[in-house]
Amino acid sequence: MTDKHYREFIRARGASQVAEGIDASALNPALFAHQRALVEWALRRGRSAIFADTGLGKTIMQCEWARVVQQHTGGNVLIVAPLAVADQTVRESARFGIAVTYSRTGEMATPITITNYDMLAAFDGVPLAGVVRDESSILKSFNGATRNQLIERFAATRFRLACTATPAPNDHVELGNHSEFLGIKSRVEMLAEYFAHDGGSTQDWRLKGHARDTFWRWVCEWGAVVTRPSDLGFADDGFALPALHMEAMVIDVDHIASRTDGLFADDAVTLNEQRKVRRDTMEERVSTIAEHINAHDRPALVWCDLNDESAMLRASIQDAVEVKGADTHDHKRDALLGFAEGRYRVLITKPSIAGFGMNWQHCRDMYFTGPSHSYEQTYQAIRRCWRFGQTQPVTVRTCVAESERAIVANMRRKEDGNHEMQASMVAATREMKDAIVKRATREWNNYTPNTKMRIPTWIA
Repeated sequence: MTDKHYREFIRARGASQVAEGIDASALNPALFAHQRALVEWALRRGRSAIFADTGLGKTIMQCEWARVVQQHTGGNVLIVAPLAVADQTVRESARFGIAVTYSRTGEMATPITITNYDMLAAFDGVPLAGVVRDESSILKSFNGATRNQLIERFAATRFRLACTATPAPNDHVELGNHSEFLGIKSRVEMLAEYFAHDGGSTQDWRLKGHARDTFWRWVCEWGAVVTRPSDLGFADDGFALPALHMEAMVIDVDHIASRTDGLFADDAVTLNEQRKVRRDTMEERVSTIAEHINAHDRPALVWCDLNDESAMLRASIQDAVEVKGADTHDHKRDALLGFAEGRYRVLITKPSIAGFGMNWQHCRDMYFTGPSHSYEQTYQAIRRCWRFGQTQPVTVRTCVAESERAIVANMRRKEDGNHEMQASMVAATREMKDAIVKRATREWNNYTPNTKMRIPTWIA
């Protein structure tokens, strides 16, 4: 390697990601200060991620980003979102004067179109100037081939934006999905540079101790992690969360054990054991929740996992509407929006169906038919009601059998790990907030030698 090549190598390694986007000066005046700063930053970067907590306005931010990209390029912008979120995005964007059309046919009815992840294949061949992945953490849910296809589909798209409140709910490694989609660094490159493999399972990757600070700074070069406006130096006025109360509705299994094989004497450890507990206690869970909801007239949201639970709840609860995966799109749309509008008092559904993106601040009573292994789904489901804009304390009640203690303990471990990761990411974002709030510049880690290098004689 020549001296010139070496200097170029060092210079390239020290360079921040080059801003390749748009300098936007005229943004929607309805944006809050933190939203304006994030949109301007994301537009300047060209390819970036907004990891903003629920209720901070990701919908309006991504729609305004799409509007500016479309206006600047004259091309089409596609927003990809979970099924339940699309109609709400169309409705909210209209409030801010941004035309977004929902399509499941592969046609761009308007320059800014939103579709669902399951309909993405219909848009193959459609030229795009920009793409937004709403709830981008969903990438981890796809198998390897599908995930790679989704990433490769937009590899040549100039403007890319990823948005989610939970960028890596289970493991730091999941951040590689966002980086790869944005064209920053492949998952393999990220693992090689910042992680070490402990052997055994291919999933056993840990962040290198000496690379920890460098890793979080690297993430925050292209992904802004914000839990509240003050993370960027703005006032938190209007963005205070009310109290959250978590209650366990303990299921008495003593009388159930007599009609089973005695499973309830010990913790349910295996997945099959846990499923059996759930089914054998189904009637008790449903009756407990139904009795509680029927005793008051407030809006209520019930999260379940089994279709049989959902059907029994619908038959037992007054003024309730049920949303299942097999329901038609029209029914899902009517039920989800109807609950938001107050036409239905009680909504019964699954976190996998409506746990992302919906705004139900009018409701302060939530129920889970049982504990879950998915921290992301549970967190997102709770944040449908417990979010900025909620004016009342929120109570979350979960039916739990004594034999489900292992599930609860596992969830608490995931929660602790996510809090630790979020704190690291927020701290890194705060250190770099000037690059977000102020005009981004290209920075270099300049190397100025003070000592003349001597080449060993045996090399010479």
